[in-house]
Amino acid sequence: MASDGQTIRQPAIDLADEARRRGIRYFLISFTDLMGVQRAKLVPASAIAGMQKNGAGFAGFAAYFDLSPSDPDLVAMPDPSSLVQLPWKPEVGWLASDLWMHGRPVQQGPRNTLRRVLARAADMGFSVKTGVECEFFLVTPDGKAIADTHDDAAKPCYDASALMRRYDVIAEICDSIAGLGWQPYQNDHEDANGQFEINWMFDDALITADRHVFFKFLARSIAEKHGLRATFMPKPFMSLTGSGCHAHVSLWDGARNVCHAEDDALGLSQAGYHFVGGLIAHADALCALMNPTVNSYKRINAPRTVSGATWSPNTVTYSGDNRTHMIRVPGKGRFEMRLPDGAANPYLLQAAIVAAGIDGIAAQRDPGPPLDINMYTDGHRVTDAKKLPLNLLDAIRALDASTALREVLGDDMVSPYVKMKTVEWNAYCAHLTEWERQMTLDC
Repeated sequence: MASDGQTIRQPAIDLADEARRRGIRYFLISFTDLMGVQRAKLVPASAIAGMQKNGAGFAGFAAYFDLSPSDPDLVAMPDPSSLVQLPWKPEVGWLASDLWMHGRPVQQGPRNTLRRVLARAADMGFSVKTGVECEFFLVTPDGKAIADTHDDAAKPCYDASALMRRYDVIAEICDSIAGLGWQPYQNDHEDANGQFEINWMFDDALITADRHVFFKFLARSIAEKHGLRATFMPKPFMSLTGSGCHAHVSLWDGARNVCHAEDDALGLSQAGYHFVGGLIAHADALCALMNPTVNSYKRINAPRTVSGATWSPNTVTYSGDNRTHMIRVPGKGRFEMRLPDGAANPYLLQAAIVAAGIDGIAAQRDPGPPLDINMYTDGHRVTDAKKLPLNLLDAIRALDASTALREVLGDDMVSPYVKMKTVEWNAYCAHLTEWERQMTLDC
């Protein structure tokens, strides 16, 4: 047992045996860094037994962590339960990993952070199940335009022809995750030209996060195979709807849905309302994790698009089955957090939701009454609702100042994250745009 309560588990799955049984020649031992970049080493199956025992070493300074070249190796301990054979190259097995250093879990490791937060939830008597809706664009290889020039309808959502013109790509992605046992249940053309979404069944939050990481890798790889590029950028085209990553959340005590209340108007229990209250209380700080790029704020604070709506929130409110609010309660016993976008780090997205929610339960935070109005047309009438941050810097400052989220997520994760995101913001501010030149050259 590590001193911070995380256990080094001896897995029942022997990866060397799995390699022989499945015909795996290589393993991708993978981890996701603080900025959401997936890193990996390609390990031959002949060496996997040693890697399973001792981990794979990485220079942490070479990835996005607050480390220096003088620090010892980050040791990526592969989680055998996460093993996935690449559907497009089954001789390769992909593994999510937990990061260690000096014999202890690395606190700024995103997967470690999610594990810590879920352990806190377990100590409170429940587990968290989630599902994500990963929206993405299929664009030209240079990323400058959508790949289908015929996909130009003003309201392209659910367009059958545009969907079927990308049948080969979408079907291959869907078939791949079906073969992995994820139980996909629908694929659709989304509200922007060139934008798609593939849905699969919800599961425990850590499993969902691992699948989210792998899905982005899978979609990009299959798109490249077809001569296209898949992007999860929040707002790649200003006139089109941005790419969200809505998260559906429910709390469980064994087989009992802790969020469910049959006699409530929205079908939420007191614990469910308090969880929502935590998300509302910390929404501005959550943006730093759920909307982690400069570009993210062109989605959540966007003017209406060519389709007529952005489908993204700009105010901290909740409602029943109403997509104009930050939180929607579409059915009894669960709710949808509509704030996250496609750039969110899959592990920190889940950790942020759970951290804010369990703080809401512990502090019995009241979300206030739901608002059954169209926030896009009547939102100006709600004068007491918080507004979401207008930019990344405001969100970073809110996270930095949040003692509640720091307490649950851990100072050793929040501080490096804030530091790196501040560097990113400063780099953006050092960039001179053509708009500035046009507007001020002759001032």
